[in-house]
Amino acid sequence: MNRNRRPQRTAARGVRGLLVVGALVIVIAATTAAISSTLPSSSSAAPSLTFSDAPAPPRSEDRGVLDETGRVGDGVTVFDDGIPALTNLDPVLLEALRQAATDAASDGVVFVLNSGWRSPEYQDQLLREAISEYGSLDEAARWVATAATSPHVSGDAVDIGHVDATAWLSEHGAEYGLCQIYDNEPWHYELRPEAIEHGCPATYADPTQDPRMQQ
Repeated sequence: MNRNRRPQRTAARGVRGLLVVGALVIVIAATTAAISSTLPSSSSAAPSLTFSDAPAPPRSEDRGVLDETGRVGDGVTVFDDGIPALTNLDPVLLEALRQAATDAASDGVVFVLNSGWRSPEYQDQLLREAISEYGSLDEAARWVATAATSPHVSGDAVDIGHVDATAWLSEHGAEYGLCQIYDNEPWHYELRPEAIEHGCPATYADPTQDPRMQQ
């Protein structure tokens, strides 16, 4: 009879052991889940800034080409100092441009400088490249002036990058005396102080229609 009961007690102890182990497994799993829920995962990391949330790029002369020809590197804004393309502009033009850019920034618009003042040598180089690209001086003249006639060489013109900036200037530029001059160059702006009261003058189709280019 004792022999018959021993296997029953052994089996009972085995069942109890399995129950204990199972309970421990459940506790450990629950604890691990609780700890994991408090740790950041790759999917719950802070989201990166979108373009609209990102602050304007800081001033950085590393982004500009600092030579005396007026070449400009990528990402230069109209607030970057030490850039000859900016510092050699007419001071009144630069002041108006920066005031407009300050106000545009409140609308989330950044004025990127594609070109400003240029040396005569740089202007001649651009004209030669345009002749090579367009096949003739007459066609190139629709886009690039000679060093003798270019308002860039005299420090009286800027080319502003990004469509949102040129769109902003198209709507508000006259308030600062900043006017688009050519229909085919929506990025090209010059100072016309009278525009503040009377609006910008009519544009030319392209530089070949500008009497200043006939000198």
